[in-house]
Amino acid sequence: MPSDDFIVTPWHVEGEIDYDKLIKQFGTEKITGEILKKIEKTAGEIHFMLRRGIFFSHRDLGKILDEYQSGKKFFLYTGRGPSGHTHIGHLVPWVFAKWLQEKFQTTMYFQLTDDEKFYAKENLTLEQTKSFAYENALDFIALGFKPENTKIIINTNNIRTLYPIAAQVAKKINFSNTKAVFGFKNETNIGMIFYTSLQSAPCFIEDRQVLIPLGVDQDPHFRITRDVAPKIGRPKPALIHNIMIPSLTGPGGKMSASEESGTIYTTDSPQVVKKKINKYAFSGGQPTVEEHRRIGGNPDIDVSYQYLRIFFEPDDKKLKSIYDDYKSGKMLTGELKAILIDKVNSFLEEHQQKREKAKDQIERFLLSEK
Repeated sequence: MPSDDFIVTPWHVEGEIDYDKLIKQFGTEKITGEILKKIEKTAGEIHFMLRRGIFFSHRDLGKILDEYQSGKKFFLYTGRGPSGHTHIGHLVPWVFAKWLQEKFQTTMYFQLTDDEKFYAKENLTLEQTKSFAYENALDFIALGFKPENTKIIINTNNIRTLYPIAAQVAKKINFSNTKAVFGFKNETNIGMIFYTSLQSAPCFIEDRQVLIPLGVDQDPHFRITRDVAPKIGRPKPALIHNIMIPSLTGPGGKMSASEESGTIYTTDSPQVVKKKINKYAFSGGQPTVEEHRRIGGNPDIDVSYQYLRIFFEPDDKKLKSIYDDYKSGKMLTGELKAILIDKVNSFLEEHQQKREKAKDQIERFLLSEK
């Protein structure tokens, strides 16, 4: 949805996002203190990403929590468009989805849309997007999901399961609405025009309501899905949106798998992580050490601090100490970057070991065709 100063669509995010303005544009609801209390009462605790507003917006989250408390369970669904290697920004909704799955003891579906990335990216073949799908699946599995209650859907593998549902959805979506939501033109290939139907299909794979943790840029697809759901006699999917994870190189936009200098991949070595953060991470510090000691830094725009806030430092007290030290000038930019480098490399060392083990487990996670 374009704005005067930022753009957020499923395929393009640009500029410094005003999330309050985006909530109004998309017609979603802000996650309030009341909603947080309801989650805490139901789940027994609050995830740090909720406390910090990393998940900031929703559709029907209050309703699905009320129904859960009355005995009506839901299932979970999220996914990834496999256009490249997994980066740390992709992990945010996946880690949160795992927390939701554990707290609400439910099933989880993870959709890898290799077809959509083939339609959307001129430079990618279907073989490449399918290969990336398997690579991305390893990162998902490495986070600790269990095959007994978690299934991975790869669109071109599971079309026999998806297509009957997608056909029902597609029949209720007209081209005028799709064109208005996504800005499609006469030159747009018909795969892209049909695609929302396939992304909608996992919402109705079980005969109960779904909750979808996702980046807010993907909301337009599910806005259409929610309009269609009553027309095919199914409950509307509920959504919970996370903010866009910024590129290393600046606080605006989002981390992109296709821009190596601004991206930390899950397969990066410790040396590469150190080099990228030291060289490219956007700083909120002052031009000189003397000025920084005197004036202090700005953690609110510093990307190293933001990565700690979003993902790598779950301890609120430690995070506040870093914030205060950096803002006062006691902590220098190099010291802040060193903290992030250590946190990222510690996480990736363990993640990469689990990722390697996932190669022997992947077949157990893949959804079998009916």
